[in-house]
Amino acid sequence: MLQVLLSRWQQGYRTMAWPEGEAVLPDRLRGRPVLRPDACREGCDRCRQVCPTGAILGLGSTLAIDLGRCLFCGECEAACAAGAIRFTNEHRLATRRREDLIVRGGPGYKLAEPLSGEVGALFARSCKIRQVSAGGCNACEADINVLGTLAFDMGRFGLQVVASPRHADAVAVTGPVPHQMKLALAKTVAATPTPRVVIAVGACAIAGGPFAGHAEVNDGAASVAPADLYIPGCPPHPLTILDGLLRLIGRMPAGR
Repeated sequence: MLQVLLSRWQQGYRTMAWPEGEAVLPDRLRGRPVLRPDACREGCDRCRQVCPTGAILGLGSTLAIDLGRCLFCGECEAACAAGAIRFTNEHRLATRRREDLIVRGGPGYKLAEPLSGEVGALFARSCKIRQVSAGGCNACEADINVLGTLAFDMGRFGLQVVASPRHADAVAVTGPVPHQMKLALAKTVAATPTPRVVIAVGACAIAGGPFAGHAEVNDGAASVAPADLYIPGCPPHPLTILDGLLRLIGRMPAGR
């Protein structure tokens, strides 16, 4: 025990300073894309052809990407010789409305706003989350789990993953919701006391991901309950998830 305590003391403070300080992100992270519709060549649809999930919604002057479907694979950027699509290192992606996940040219991406009224005040103090893996590959699940480690320590914001929906305020859904999990997810949501929120984490939970339209899945959480927060990615970076959660409960510092 003394050796453990000594080792911990030598390590020092390990939790990142974010959100007050700067986010620590890998250079290779593909975050929010920047689009240049003016550079998109007429008659060229190479980006649309290579997109595995149909996330490219328009071309030319209407160039747009649906981040709810996007896997952030970067194939569209690589295929675009004109440089009309470029993925940045911007990790802030979560929105409250599904339509706000559509990225177009120019500024205007609307990040998630806090819950309002009595519910917002209640969850700002403490928000317990029941995570449901509804056919997920375990990538989104792993990035939720890692938020409980020293590096991120989401518990300092009153956020905690709990084992029972009876003890939860929110249900975080991952995976495309196959038929075998639809009833289980519905029962989990129903067992969560009201007021509650539903959070769709990752492309599969938002729109079915690479399985969208398959006969064996229901294309995400919306098949059971409308989501109150959408966190895109495949998988989303842990800070993308935490950023969305903090915005939802109103714990994000002003100006961030």
